[in-house]
Amino acid sequence: MIATLKALSVLLCYPTRELQEGMEELEQALLSEALATKPQLQPLLAFMRDFGQRDLYDVQERYVLLFDRTRSLSLHLFEHVHGESRERGQAMVNLASHYHDRELFISAREMPDYLPMFLEFASTLPLAEARGVIAEIGHILVALEDRLRKRGSLYAEIFKTLLELAPDAVASDGDELASSPDDDPNDLVALDRSWEDEPVTFGPGSAGASPGGSCPAARSVLARMEMNEAAVRAPNNDEFSNSWESES
Repeated sequence: MIATLKALSVLLCYPTRELQEGMEELEQALLSEALATKPQLQPLLAFMRDFGQRDLYDVQERYVLLFDRTRSLSLHLFEHVHGESRERGQAMVNLASHYHDRELFISAREMPDYLPMFLEFASTLPLAEARGVIAEIGHILVALEDRLRKRGSLYAEIFKTLLELAPDAVASDGDELASSPDDDPNDLVALDRSWEDEPVTFGPGSAGASPGGSCPAARSVLARMEMNEAAVRAPNNDEFSNSWESES
């Protein structure tokens, strides 16, 4: 288990009293594993101390405003690739199958593209492979860090740390993502409009037209993950035999 990735996964989950009380333990895990240097970790540790000291309802309200009410800050990876189109469903099926192939099992109620879950998965991999997997979503992490920093949110430090762990982060699709509009969570009319269902279409251009879905960006992420794993996978993968189930 890569403790640093596990800690970052937990920090991106909905705030609870238990999480606040566990800040010291998480800090020790980060410092002990030392995947990032202490100077690199200082901004993240500052966020964690602020998180632990604030009123719980304040940090919960902040979390909801950022990640639940702001679509451009969604923690669902494929949300940034092709929104709520039906193509996202096929991409998530493929990602869940990818987890299953590695002997990691998730609840049917969970969304495979949820970033904390993705990091939980990465934390079970050998370090080199985990770095490669994170690098494949680097363009999404860069965009999220930038948007959070513009808001003055210390949550940006989590994404900065992730990118420092994967210096070879893939830059493809980054320009398009960076140029996409950043939502204002207080603009309720725009928020409602952004969540309107797209019309269902059928035929060659529909989501079901190919096993991988018709979104090239989502297929690219999954394909690069598979290529990276094939390149770094050790001959013996017994360490992946433990099952993992995430309950919502």
